[in-house]
Parts: sequence; C-alpha cells; structure tokens
Amino acid sequence: MFAPYLKPLMLEQVSLICALFFRELHAFMQSNHFIKGKNHHHLEGGIYLGIGAFKLALSLLPTSILRLLEFAGISGDKEFGLLHLREGAKSSSLRSVMCTLVLLAYHTFFAFVLGVGEKDTTEAEQLLTPLLARYPKGVLFLFFAGRIEEIKGNIEEGIERFEEGCAAQHSWQEFHHMCYWELMWCYTYKKTWKMAYFYADLLSKQNRWSKAVYVYMKAAYLSMLPPEEARPFGEDEVQLFRQVPSLKQKIAGKSPPTEKFAIRKARRYTSSNPVRMPVPALEVMYLWNGFSVLGQQRELTAGILHTLNETERVLEETPANEYLTDDKCMVMLLKGMCLKYLGKPKKAERCFLAIPQSWKVIKFDHYLVPNALLEVSLLYMQQGRHEEAISFLKQAKYNYKNYSMESWTQFRIHAALSRLKVADEVVDGMNGAGTSSAVNSPV
Repeated sequence: MFAPYLKPLMLEQVSLICALFFRELHAFMQSNHFIKGKNHHHLEGGIYLGIGAFKLALSLLPTSILRLLEFAGISGDKEFGLLHLREGAKSSSLRSVMCTLVLLAYHTFFAFVLGVGEKDTTEAEQLLTPLLARYPKGVLFLFFAGRIEEIKGNIEEGIERFEEGCAAQHSWQEFHHMCYWELMWCYTYKKTWKMAYFYADLLSKQNRWSKAVYVYMKAAYLSMLPPEEARPFGEDEVQLFRQVPSLKQKIAGKSPPTEKFAIRKARRYTSSNPVRMPVPALEVMYLWNGFSVLGQQRELTAGILHTLNETERVLEETPANEYLTDDKCMVMLLKGMCLKYLGKPKKAERCFLAIPQSWKVIKFDHYLVPNALLEVSLLYMQQGRHEEAISFLKQAKYNYKNYSMESWTQFRIHAALSRLKVADEVVDGMNGAGTSSAVNSPV
C-alpha cells in the first residue's frame, strides 16, 4: 500500500542514504569512542564492504556527476575503495567473500566494460584461486573463472568454465542466464552465429531483464548468416527486429541504455522495404568492449576483419540510401578496432579519423563520432602520444551530446582521462578541428 509513496524515491536517493550511513559508521569505527566487542571483526568487515564498494563505484562516475554528490559530502576514491575491499577480503568476517566478489566483479566487468579495456587479471586470479580450491563447484567462482579466461582471450577455456557452472546446479536459474549471456559472446567471437543465436533465444524466453535486447540479438545473429542459409526455428530477422520496439520496459522508471539503442536501431525495419543493417552483432559487440577480448586472439580478429572487408565491399556497391554513410562509418570503426589489435596502428588511425570528418552527413548513428575520437585517443595512449590523446578525449567529452549509449562512452572517456591523470573538468567552448560544438541525435 506504500508503493505509490515510495515510487518517487529513486535508486540514486537510496544509494546516497546508504553511502552516508557507511561513511558515518567508518568514521565512528576510527574514533576513540569506539569499543571493540567479540563480534568486532564482523562489523568491521561489513563496513569495509560498504564503504569500499561505494567509494569504488563512485570513482567510476564522471566528475560532473560527482560534483553534485560532493554537496552531500560524498566523493569517489578508487584506491581507497580497493584498499578497504582488499582488507575486507583478507579478514575472517562474514562479509569477506562478499568483498572478494565485489573485487572480482570490478576487475572482470566494470573496469573492463566501462573502462579502457584493461586486461590485467592478476588480482582477480589471486583472489579466485584459493576460493576455487576450497569450493571447486562454487557456481559464482566458476563463473568468474570463465570470465577471467574470456578476458584473457582463452575463449574455449571460458566456454568450458561457463558450461561447468551451468552443470553444477539447476535450482538457481538466473545464474544460468549469466552464463548464457557470456556464452553468447564467446560464440560471437568465434563467428559461430547459430550457437550465439541459441543462447540469445534462451535468454529471450527465460530472462526478464530486457526482452528487447535479447530479441534484437537474435535478429542480429540471424542477419550475420548468408541469405540462402536456413534460419533456426524458421524465424525471420526482419520480423524479429520489428518486434523490438514493442518489448520496451522500464527499470526504476528508466529504460536501460542498451534497450534504447536496440529500439532505435530496430526502427529502420518498420518500413515495408527496410534497409538491412550490415553487421549488427559486431556493432553491439563493440559497445560491450568485446573487441578487447577478440583482440587477444589474432586468428579470430583476422576472421572478423575479413567479414568487415566483405561488408565494406558490398556497401561500396550498394545504391545510395539514407543509412549508407552511417553504415560505412560503423564498419570503418570496427575495422579500426581489428587493425589496432592486429598491430597495424597507422591503418587503424586512418579508420578512426575518417569518421569525425563525416559528422555532417551522419544522419542517425551520431554515437560513432565520439567513440571514434575515444578509440584514436586510446591508440595514442598506447603510443605515448598523451597530449594528442587528451585533446581528442576532451573533444569527445564536451563536443557531443544526446547520442546513443552516451553514458557508457562518457564512463570510458572518464576512465581514459583518469589513466592520464587529467583533471576531468568542464572546458568551456572547447571545439575540436573538424567537429561540431554539440551534435544532437535522437535516442
């Protein structure tokens, strides 16, 4: 009966209250008035978990958001958060395993997907090894073991771990869904489109997180098959794409960015004679930073590059249409990613820099421009060209607004600037050469 009154209390407000609560507990624990009891280590472990997780999570946020939270006395601090989570993980408290799981999630998901594609799994492996030895059938530990193998580019080993985790138990169905999601991407890297479709199909039928995304992925994988090849279960990708907008849902009053992206992209199939997307599965793989995984395997990367070269050739022969420039730029971005990981930085750089030059004629996929600037910046960072990297990162951050998956791109830009130790501050009137002051696109 209280639901109508609690609805306005958004997730952000609850998080703010929790952060303040743990901050006060941490300060009290450090004071002279604190008296240690026999269960002190359990309380300490809980405080390490709470303060560490919040500090770490807040450190991922761009400064523009953190500045608002600082009015309430809350700030992010990556090293502080990691330090306290490590202390909690080493303790013998009830929350030590939870501290370890938060650290594993950070190293294998958040720092990877919303960061610059860091592949240092050393700490994650050190944390996981004793737990796997103690709990060899622990499903969460098997899942993170699979994720670590996947990040390292050991796709087959990752598949084995995920399948082992699924076989270890059958009562927690949601855990299977986590493994299905990762298995879907593992088969995407291998270009085994029907297997990737199979796991997307399972998710669309069993999981409720985002039906729109799952159905979009089903259609995306069918689009990767040759036109003459039979489709599983007789499904048609065009009809699946047309279903996507009707599957929209909201979580905490908002639609996930990935769902908004899927719905916007699927709209091009509403016409009676739609212009098909060239490589939709690879486009989504890029958004999940999948090329950082793919790039660990030269043979797989070369296979994806071959697919992109063939797609580019087809696009060059395609009659002009309203999506053609967008599609060519998208393929160019993905080609640049492959060339980067194949050790051809000059060719990758040319691909990335060609996209901002087309910003005036890109009609729908405006996210391509800031992401191309981000990718060329990351390339420059690898080469030690830090000043050029900072310049492009700031262009990507301040010159483009209201594009698809903007929050994810901003997270990655923030991570890159933090890596370069650059103050993430607002630069008034900053406009890069050949870019617009503010490109707006419908979401």
